[in-house]
Amino acid sequence: MMNSVTTSFHRTTLSPSPSPSPSPSPSLLSTPLSSSTHLHPRHFSFHTTTQPLPFRCHTQLPLAPKRTLKVNCSTSDPLKVVISGAPASGKGTQCELILQKFGLVHVSTGDLLRAEVAAETEIGNKAKEFMNAGQLVPDDIVTAMVAARLSRDDAKQKGWLLDGYPRSLGQAQSLEKMQIRPDVYIVLDVPDEILIDRCVGRRLDPVTGKIYHLKFFPPQNEEIKARLVTRPDDTEEKVKSRLSIYKQNAEAASSSYSNIAHKIDGSHSKEVVFKEIESLLSQVQQDKVKILKSGEKSTLGIKKGQTSLSEDKWRGIPTRLNNIPHSREIRKYFYDDVLQATQRAINDGKTRVKVDINIPELNPEMDVYRIGTLMELVRSLALSFADDGKRVKVCVQGSMGEGALAGMPLQLAGTRKILEFMDWGDYGAKGTFINIGTIGAAEVEEQDDMYILVAPQNAVGNCIIDDLRAMTNAAEHRPVILINARLKDLPGSSGIMQTMGRDKRLQYAASFESCYFFRLLYYAGTQYPIMGAIRMTYPYPYELYKRVDESPGKEKYVILSKFPQRPTTDEINDAFQGKPSNETRKASGIWSFLSGIL
Repeated sequence: MMNSVTTSFHRTTLSPSPSPSPSPSPSLLSTPLSSSTHLHPRHFSFHTTTQPLPFRCHTQLPLAPKRTLKVNCSTSDPLKVVISGAPASGKGTQCELILQKFGLVHVSTGDLLRAEVAAETEIGNKAKEFMNAGQLVPDDIVTAMVAARLSRDDAKQKGWLLDGYPRSLGQAQSLEKMQIRPDVYIVLDVPDEILIDRCVGRRLDPVTGKIYHLKFFPPQNEEIKARLVTRPDDTEEKVKSRLSIYKQNAEAASSSYSNIAHKIDGSHSKEVVFKEIESLLSQVQQDKVKILKSGEKSTLGIKKGQTSLSEDKWRGIPTRLNNIPHSREIRKYFYDDVLQATQRAINDGKTRVKVDINIPELNPEMDVYRIGTLMELVRSLALSFADDGKRVKVCVQGSMGEGALAGMPLQLAGTRKILEFMDWGDYGAKGTFINIGTIGAAEVEEQDDMYILVAPQNAVGNCIIDDLRAMTNAAEHRPVILINARLKDLPGSSGIMQTMGRDKRLQYAASFESCYFFRLLYYAGTQYPIMGAIRMTYPYPYELYKRVDESPGKEKYVILSKFPQRPTTDEINDAFQGKPSNETRKASGIWSFLSGIL
């Protein structure tokens, strides 16, 4: 976990909530909807530069170690692919077809081990000791072999296909430490009964070493058929055991690649399966070329290609989110997640984006709302973009109305003062690269490069949308980032809805594209326990997760489904219940009704 951001103000400490209890049936969930020359200041750990920058800005926080990512700046960055599949899933066949089509370097740990042992290299001799003792070769040895193979020129130039590796979470983490990360993680998904049938029907020709199948790939003649033997591992009992082990390891390994994982139905013919894989890899390849070409024109130079191509370092949803206040590690964890998504969106040319993050400390519907957490998030974003030489204006809406109507939403009261008093570093970030302002056209100045708007929201009797529209019009092509905006129309001071121009206001509010979305899910009408979560980070789809209790005091989030658009309550309920999305839904009492209207 990365080091946390330290604010210059104190937090009120609350007793942590008890660990989430076993969840009731999640059949009905609610999704509460809150709605010139530049100097370079200090560096966050998520950035990479080709040379040291002249200035670093002290921010009263221990900085994480610098992590350098290598980016191929050729016009065509080669593919990096991992393919996973259970025994008899057809992985070997698909690897051959992928290599023929895309010309990648095939990397198999089995082949590497045999080659290293045969060559009597230092790594090979170490591996041989474990193999002779009948033990598994440790992950660090296997990963070292993989890393050495991927560092060769042919793999760098042609790209690579990792066949069946990593097989466990530890192996995936070892690769990550070496900053070896694929562009896409392919999982061949085949039902168990088909896999068992494929394995049990396999036969080995001891003369040629060729594998046949009595049903799908029978031998050419009776002579070959007569000498075929069943391999020791191809009995039904052993196949079931191997499948069980594979599933346990694969689930753990795939959690590291949830954002780039693609399940392919491997129960079809090899031609049909490969057609889907070919389409997927071709699209990934096109996207990489597009990003690199646009990166050549970017004012950020290599950073654009880098931030777009490097998958964010997300490691799944943190646990114990109902414990408030959140730990520094959890807060920093989400700041990094938001930062990487926002950077990708801005670097890809998006100019009107919004961030919706609804962890308990930032959920105004709950019994706590920590403005300090919101300010830390804003500071993290602002300093990071300033680190790229951008002049950032952080804006909070001012008082709206006059006389008795003057005021602002309670959540924003005192926010600007907090921003002014926060620590922005010892080297002049604030006042040079970062300025504090108010939402409105008058705050847009020529020297500004971008704007971060802190929780713009309508209040009873007042509407911020008009000021917001005027500001974005004045900003023209410059990026504007909304943080936790709540732009739904509220009743006017007379109790009458603000109907004049309402459609246009709502249309404008909807024009901002989500670059980050995170929301916890609860049973309808409650705020406890956590049932799951929805997460979206640009440019990836919305992901739906279910919280699962593993053992007393331990929990995890398991992905259920992905959606191209933000899922509706019905889609969420269907996913939790395992229903197809088009199945007719039936109401079940008052809870179903409440779930619908929420």
